Amino acid sequence: MTIPTEPIGSIPRPEKLIAAFAQYEQGNLSHGEFESICSEAVQETIKKFEATGSPVITDGEQTKPSFATYPVHGLSNISAGGIKIEFADGHVRQLPKLVSGPFRYKTYASTYLMAAKKFTRVPVKQAVISPSALSLLYPFEGIANYSQEEFLADLVNQAAGDIRGCLEQGAHCVQIDFTEGRLAVKLDPSGQLLSSFIALINRVLGQFSAGERRRIGVHTCPGGDRDSTHSADVDYSGLLPSLFSLDVGSFYMQLASEPDRRHVLQIVRDNLRPEQRVFVGVIDPINPRVETAQEVRDRVLEASDFISLDQLGTTDDCGFSPFGDDLSTARETAFAKIRARVDGTQLAGEQLG
Repeated sequence: MTIPTEPIGSIPRPEKLIAAFAQYEQGNLSHGEFESICSEAVQETIKKFEATGSPVITDGEQTKPSFATYPVHGLSNISAGGIKIEFADGHVRQLPKLVSGPFRYKTYASTYLMAAKKFTRVPVKQAVISPSALSLLYPFEGIANYSQEEFLADLVNQAAGDIRGCLEQGAHCVQIDFTEGRLAVKLDPSGQLLSSFIALINRVLGQFSAGERRRIGVHTCPGGDRDSTHSADVDYSGLLPSLFSLDVGSFYMQLASEPDRRHVLQIVRDNLRPEQRVFVGVIDPINPRVETAQEVRDRVLEASDFISLDQLGTTDDCGFSPFGDDLSTARETAFAKIRARVDGTQLAGEQLG
């Protein structure tokens, strides 16, 4: 049998592209030169992605400044100094903050999708940032003449438009990046923050038909950046029951790096709804060692003990470089790991079929 397999999204950028971003932001590179370097990076990434045999690919998020802030990068009503997210190794990423309304996206994910589809006939999935992550841009002290309720209404419309644009441009599927889900459990063990995040995402999903929602999925992981995470110490039992209440067709779930995968798989089995599919992580992007196809096969077989085969797929635990400046993983390592996922998933399908 064939078990579906998909990537999460990001691939480490070439150093030339990272340098081009810095030069362009500083005004030391023309728009035309910058666009040319970006296009070259996307084309090369797609070519290498296709060579892995992956039946579904992405553009590697080569031209996103980060998976989280691409919609607001360059907006005039955004400033530095937002919420800080601390990783286990001590490094910190800081979100920007909104300083005035109304809230509008500057860049929609469909622009990345359209650029990628010029270079391939392989199905392309597109990742979008979750509305819950962007809800953190609204400052605690509020904004004069722009209430949080007004902001959330604008955010829901913008996030829905981001997803709809990708569906209309022919995305194989749209993946909502919800890496803050597990972090919410860490920040607020009462579960109220997580519940508010789930409600906000479902509010966006409510603008789509049942058929459209089958082409939408949600990715969860404990955050992956510079070989570290922000919430791997949080047990999945605090997240998964709420996660599976999201009205989407698929879930992309970090699992390969979990110390007790069978514990997590049991929670999945107890909470996954019949109409949903879960793509379990069989590749650990943070570990520099490339998994073998046989290791991947065994992880798939383990998952099949708990999840019905018609509800099972495979993926990577996380993107390989969700932030544009992350060079902790080599590009060739990322593609070798993807090939191992593809080959190992095929081996498992042959054994199970």
